[in-house]
Amino acid sequence: MELVLCGADEVFALSLRMDAQLSPRKVWSWRAAECSDIPESLKRAFQSTDDCKPVDGGRRILISSSSGAVALIERETRRAPFYAAVTNAHTIEMLPGGRIAAAASVADSAGGNRIVVFDIATMRELASDPLVSAHGLVWDDERAFLWALGYDELRAYRLTDGRNGKHSLTVEFQIKLPDTDGHELSPVPATPRLFVSTARRCWYFDRDTRRILPHDLLADAANVKSCTVHPGTGRIVYMQAEGKNWWAEHVHFLKPQGTLHLPGQRLYKARWL
Repeated sequence: MELVLCGADEVFALSLRMDAQLSPRKVWSWRAAECSDIPESLKRAFQSTDDCKPVDGGRRILISSSSGAVALIERETRRAPFYAAVTNAHTIEMLPGGRIAAAASVADSAGGNRIVVFDIATMRELASDPLVSAHGLVWDDERAFLWALGYDELRAYRLTDGRNGKHSLTVEFQIKLPDTDGHELSPVPATPRLFVSTARRCWYFDRDTRRILPHDLLADAANVKSCTVHPGTGRIVYMQAEGKNWWAEHVHFLKPQGTLHLPGQRLYKARWL
C-alpha cells in the first residue's frame, strides 16, 4: 500500500507493509523547485504544502500550499498541467467538466476566505464565493454538490454554468458546526458520511440525514489535520498536530492501530494513494 504525505516543500509517497513495522520506503517525490512547468515567481509559494490528494486512480495528485498556490501534478512525469496562485490555499478538489476547486483560508488580502473554481485547460478563474477560514472540499458526484468546510459551518454548493462563460457557486445547504475552526473534510468510502475535524473534536456528517455526530474512534481528538479511510481495507490514517506545532513527525493508523515515526519531517496531511 502507498501513502502520499506533505507538509513542507516536498510531497512524497511511501510504500508500506501492513504489519507492525510498516517498513516505509520512499517511491516518489515532487518539489516545485524542480518542476519546469511552475513559473519561477510561483515556486516559493509551494514551500508549505498542506494537501496532496491522489486522483484518477493515483495517476495525478492535487497539491495545495498555504504559502499561496495549488497545482495538479502527473505522477509519472512530475509535470504540472495546471497551477494557480491561491491565497493561503488549504485544500484542492477535482470537479467534473475539467475544473478544479480550491479553498483559500484566512488572509487579510481580498483573495482569502473564499472558495474559488478554475478551468484546468485555461487556468482561468471561473467562480468564487466567500467562506471564512475555508479549509475542506469534497466533490459529491451522487448529489452534484461541492461540500465546503469553513470556520464554523459546512456548506453544500452547486456550480452553475451560465451564459457567456460565466459561472456561479450557489449555497444549497449549510449547517453550523458544534465546534469552531473547521479543518479536515474527507469522504468515508461506501457510506453517506463525511469526516469532519474541528479544533477540539472529530465528527461525522451524514449527507442523507444531514446530521453531525461524534466520530466513533476520534471524537475527543483535537487538532486532527487529516483523516483518510482506505477504500479497500478500511484502514484509517490520520495526522494530528504535536505540541504547539502545526505539524507532526508521527503518522497514526487505526483498524489496526499503529504509528509511523518519520524524524525530522514536518508533516501536515497523509492520503492513501
